[in-house]
Amino acid sequence: MAHFAKLDENNVVLEVHCVHNNELLVDGVESEAKGVAFLVMWSNGYPFWKQTSYNGSMRKNYAGIGYIYDPQRDAFIPPKPDSDYVLDEQTCQWIES
Repeated sequence: MAHFAKLDENNVVLEVHCVHNNELLVDGVESEAKGVAFLVMWSNGYPFWKQTSYNGSMRKNYAGIGYIYDPQRDAFIPPKPDSDYVLDEQTCQWIES
């Protein structure tokens, strides 16, 4: 199973959905674009989807509701826990400063 985050227009994660791997394959290779196309059709045209990974092998962190997708970092960033935290650019996790 592959996982995709449904984003709002500000790149905030609204939901995370599973998609069967068969819906992603192009000539036996997984394609995020094919998964997004499947979800756009499945959701009656909702356009904002990004693939995510449980083990952080893509986009740094597994997407959760309230996370933000940062296109410059190509990463899902969790909500900032407190104003005293700073973003670790390597992990895109918040650490106490």
